[in-house]
Amino acid sequence: MPVSFAGEKDKIFWDKKYETEAYIFGKEPVEFLGEHIDLLPGGKALDIAMGEGRNAVFLAKNGFTVDGCDISEIAIKKALDLAKENNVKVRAFVADLETYKLPQNTYDVIACFYYLQRDLVPQMKEALKPGGMIIYETYTIENRERGFEGPKNKDYLLKPNELLDLFKDFKIIYYRELVLNNKKAIASLIAKK
Repeated sequence: MPVSFAGEKDKIFWDKKYETEAYIFGKEPVEFLGEHIDLLPGGKALDIAMGEGRNAVFLAKNGFTVDGCDISEIAIKKALDLAKENNVKVRAFVADLETYKLPQNTYDVIACFYYLQRDLVPQMKEALKPGGMIIYETYTIENRERGFEGPKNKDYLLKPNELLDLFKDFKIIYYRELVLNNKKAIASLIAKK
């Protein structure tokens, strides 16, 4: 599948960012996932824009069969190394989410952390099995307004209640918008199909 010009630029950016021995976001899962893992059904999970694999590995350590994708080949390699280090299996693959199509009715859980592509949301919903759940956390516009690190482009920042609105046709299990540790403004959601 050809990579679009925008996708190629993203790939170069992320490959360069991940090209370090260190795990730039660490090896532990996002706090929100760690705190709410017990709310999720078991089964097959997809970690979207998985980066270096910390969340995918955590899901695998908690009994999930895990697929994970990212645009960066370097990130995928690091994710596979992290899985091996933790004695778990993760099926990690390179995907440009602007062109890749998620398989329908496949996953019990879809995890998406700190990645916002609004036109991917309908595919995420279709990729979930009935009763499947989304766990999602990313930055809000308040993040930029307060001058925190993170994306500055408003296309990658949620408006107030936008994440809630994107999943209004799902049963909302948990939702919050807040400034976390006076470092970042985020919205977090768990919703059931």
